[in-house]
Amino acid sequence: MADSKRSELVGAVETRGIEPVPDTERHGHAGQMFWTWFAANISLLGLPLGATLVAFRGLNIWQAVLVAVIGAFGSFALVGALSIAGKRGGAPALTLSRAVFGRRGNTGPTLVTWISRVGWETVNTTTAAYALLSLLAIVFGAPHNTVLTVVCLLVFIACTLLISGLGHATIMWINKWATYVFGLLNLLVMAFLVATVDWAKVVHAPAAPLSAVVAGVGTIAAGTGIGWANAGADYARYLPRAIPGGRLVLASAWGAGIPLVLLISLGSLLSAGDTSLAAASDPVAAIDAMLPSWMSVPYLIAAFGGLLLSNHLSVYSAGLTLVTLGVRARRTVAVGLDIVLTFAGGIYFMLVAGDFYGPFTTFLTLLAVPITAWVGVFAVDMLRRRSYDADALMKPGRSGRYWYDGGFAWSACTAWAVAIVVGLLLTEAKTSDTDVWFSGPLAHSWLGTNGLGWVVTFVVAAVVYSLLHPLDRAVRAEAARSALDSEAAHLPGQGAKPAEATGQGAERAEAPEQGAKR
Repeated sequence: MADSKRSELVGAVETRGIEPVPDTERHGHAGQMFWTWFAANISLLGLPLGATLVAFRGLNIWQAVLVAVIGAFGSFALVGALSIAGKRGGAPALTLSRAVFGRRGNTGPTLVTWISRVGWETVNTTTAAYALLSLLAIVFGAPHNTVLTVVCLLVFIACTLLISGLGHATIMWINKWATYVFGLLNLLVMAFLVATVDWAKVVHAPAAPLSAVVAGVGTIAAGTGIGWANAGADYARYLPRAIPGGRLVLASAWGAGIPLVLLISLGSLLSAGDTSLAAASDPVAAIDAMLPSWMSVPYLIAAFGGLLLSNHLSVYSAGLTLVTLGVRARRTVAVGLDIVLTFAGGIYFMLVAGDFYGPFTTFLTLLAVPITAWVGVFAVDMLRRRSYDADALMKPGRSGRYWYDGGFAWSACTAWAVAIVVGLLLTEAKTSDTDVWFSGPLAHSWLGTNGLGWVVTFVVAAVVYSLLHPLDRAVRAEAARSALDSEAAHLPGQGAKPAEATGQGAERAEAPEQGAKR
């Protein structure tokens, strides 16, 4: 216990893995979630997202701002709501998901989540390396070459590994103070970008129909909060149980909403006079071209820092997800494995592949469908469940209460699968109009064309699980047992169950998963 407490000091390596955090080691306040999600969304790459609202959806600036507010604040309110599970169970989101899908049934959602995280980390790493290459060319006149490319990749990866490897306490500290530094740089860059806005076109832009506004909300939500929805619990697991869940929702929504609304709105303003930003294959270079030459240095530093703040959060969660998947390694080793994969991906993108970047991001976009389906199932389960059995979360064998039927909770697994099928029917994945990778039969319906397939996926997952849950006898038996345990814990003279109240039982039951702890 002493080691795990010391690991929650800034600069110390976090030794805790995926095992639930005991009440005696809970600390912090809801405001930490504000800085977590502010840091994750401070990158100037939010500008192209706003540009698409005007260039592709035809919104005017007032509609774009409204869409940004609803999409950003709303989607991260969902992130905050799902993070309440972390406060209740003291474990990462995909570890808690074992209680919903069963030990074996949880493998599918966990694997999809890990692949998605590593993929987007590779995109972040590649983009940051290009920004650093441009910065070195401006400051030192260094020409692009293979050696310098590898060095730039290694610099970004080393920064990510340092922060993610140290763990939770250091991440919380970095999120707060680095946000001030890179936030000020972003504001400086944004001030100069505002000077390039064609205000005449902005003022006289016609309003788009209501359908375009609805589609715009879906675009922003899918591109921001939905992608982080299954990570909120990873950062809330150290918070005391007594913190009201509403504070987590508000802190998450405001923390992400403030920078996103500013960036998305500015992107919309910029695109009103020039739609090139929305269609740019390299948004870092496109934004740089809008600035005076002397502003390139602070801009590229801000871009690099913003990508780093987002990437270290993703890598930290990916490490926890990999351990949940069953890799018997320490959390720090799991983080290292993720970093090695992103480095290899960066090398391939920058030195080997030609036009693979577009197809790869298209593939990652497809993974949003099963992730959204997971969110729908997990959200409904959260409404029913008030506690998690720490022993059962870590127990791999048939004797665990989350084994259900052969390791599967068929109600959750079925709802997840059905929602994925429905979501793919409404999905089209393409790099251009002439390069379509996948197109569902309903992709060109009103829902599909307006990018609302993720909404349908979420609703189908939630509804199907709600209908099947009462029919799943194994799950109902576990729920009844949880209710009895909860009642017993609140009887006069009775204390809370040691395993559920403190998570200590998880440490005793973790022998087969030693890598998850130290």
